[in-house]
Amino acid sequence: MSEICPKCGLPKELCVCDVLDKETETKIKIYKKKAKFNKVMTVIEGIAANSIEETTKDLKRLLACGGTYKGNQIELQGDHREATKKALINIGYKASGIDLE
Repeated sequence: MSEICPKCGLPKELCVCDVLDKETETKIKIYKKKAKFNKVMTVIEGIAANSIEETTKDLKRLLACGGTYKGNQIELQGDHREATKKALINIGYKASGIDLE
């Protein structure tokens, strides 16, 4: 017997909670900041806690860069603001909910 999703009550194979979470209107903020030794980092805030690990892996793979997630934000090595926005749209997030700074 397959596992049941506690959120929607459907079997895990048919669960659409992840897709619905991405489609809901969330405000995602993308900006850059200086790190140690004058290195630039791209920071993404506003990704749901239950999908932050998977989103980080996808972004690192799509942008071919290093990075990590800490708390509720994703940190990528380098200035990838425009490419990050395009990658998030390709992953399934709405363009209207993504703000670049």
